[in-house]
Amino acid sequence: MNLRALHKLSYGLYVVCSRKGGRFNGQIANTVFQVTSEPPTIAVSINKQNLTHEFIKESKVFTASVLCQETPLSFIGHFGFKSGRDINKLEGIDYQIGETKAPVVMENAVSYLEAKVLQEIDAGTHTIFIGEIVSAEVLSEKVCLTYDYYHQVKRGSTPRTAPVYIEEKKIEAPGAPKYRCTVCGYVYDPELGDPDGGIKPGTSFAEVPDGWVCPVCGAAKSQFEKIE
Repeated sequence: MNLRALHKLSYGLYVVCSRKGGRFNGQIANTVFQVTSEPPTIAVSINKQNLTHEFIKESKVFTASVLCQETPLSFIGHFGFKSGRDINKLEGIDYQIGETKAPVVMENAVSYLEAKVLQEIDAGTHTIFIGEIVSAEVLSEKVCLTYDYYHQVKRGSTPRTAPVYIEEKKIEAPGAPKYRCTVCGYVYDPELGDPDGGIKPGTSFAEVPDGWVCPVCGAAKSQFEKIE
């Protein structure tokens, strides 16, 4: 059975936020989808280990910001590979407090939705929260970021707590060796380099400056391992 077939399902990328008392948190999610049109409802699947799950369970509200195709990997990594238990994820981020009193991320967003939870479905490692939309706005007409584009063009990786995570086996890399981030799984390909990080295509990993960090999660160069 080839579970990579699941990667062919169509997804977007979103920042899902919630609140708990006076605290805010948010995370990257790709399983946000419309359930009904009357009343308008959406659902999101959140890992039970995530802090955002705890916040949604407590407040019964969540917001979802639809990301644009231009969203930097570092922004996605900030919400996808860092924990709100360690940092304030909203610090330095452009957001506003919505009708639900939960944060709505405006940065890199083309639209947003706010919802009040109507039902929770236990899905093992995850909970599917179904919520009625109470507020929604279109912010721009930029192209939305799809999960496929994130993987194929931006070469992003998937958090282990994501619903779509599939463990990839190490494979022999032809040509110049590739290196994988041991924190998030991002693969540095010398042929492609990291133009956004100032690394030109054709730069071997050995030539990458020691001060360079993973464009997804910010891990140091020393956290990379050669793919064998």
